[in-house]
Amino acid sequence: MSTSSGMMPAVAFALFVVAGPAFADGPNLGKPIDPADVAAWDISIQPDGTGLPAGAGTSAQGARIYAEKCVQCHGPDGKGGVAGVTAAPLVGGDPITDISAAMKRIANFWPYATTLFDSTRRAMPWQQPMTLANDEVYALTAYILAQNKLIGENDTMNAETLPKVRMPNRDGFIVRFPDAM
Repeated sequence: MSTSSGMMPAVAFALFVVAGPAFADGPNLGKPIDPADVAAWDISIQPDGTGLPAGAGTSAQGARIYAEKCVQCHGPDGKGGVAGVTAAPLVGGDPITDISAAMKRIANFWPYATTLFDSTRRAMPWQQPMTLANDEVYALTAYILAQNKLIGENDTMNAETLPKVRMPNRDGFIVRFPDAM
């Protein structure tokens, strides 16, 4: 009995010595990913506009897209969903007096206009996310910003102009990791 219990550590050590070099390079699963493949998925937009794609759009163009793809959920005036749909309002918003999400709107809460572009491109329309062309996203962004009276009706939004939009609550946030900005 003592012979078999003394043998177990020796067998385990032998397996480790023999199998060690076989696993040193990893299990050889999958294949290395090309940096170009990673770049295609890296669609992050920074507050300063880093990562914004080429393209442009105006409020007038955005109004047409909104009527076609957004009004069903966000309502005809952008102030909330229709027919029982509880989509977030896009327009309006009184000053925030408490932390409830119901009070938060693009114009009174969001610190950067680039966040509007980023979230629209990633998640809208909700039933077909990431299907809008960059020009459509710029146009919708321009439309929503104009409806909130944050830009003029004739302003064009693009990678150069969008980061320059000064949101009313930009200074209302404490940057958690300032070195990352």
